[in-house]
Amino acid sequence: MSGRVLKRSIMIDGHRTSVSLEDEFWTAMKSIAGLRNVTLTDLIASIDRRRGDGNLSSAIRVFVLAHYRDGKT
Repeated sequence: MSGRVLKRSIMIDGHRTSVSLEDEFWTAMKSIAGLRNVTLTDLIASIDRRRGDGNLSSAIRVFVLAHYRDGKT
C-alpha cells in the first residue's frame, strides 16, 4: 500500500476537472467500472451527478468504501 496520491484530469459532462486520489482508490475504481461494464469516466460522472455540494474526490472515496462494505465485489 503506497498511499501515493495521483492527480488525473478527466472530462465530465463537457468540462474538464482534476481528481486527486490515492493509487489504491484509482485501482478500485477501475475494477468497479469493469464489473459494471462502464468506462472509468462514466462511473466518475455518475458519482459526480449524485454528490451534491461535496468534494468529488471525497465522494469517490465514499463510493468505493460503500461498494466494498456492501459486498458488491
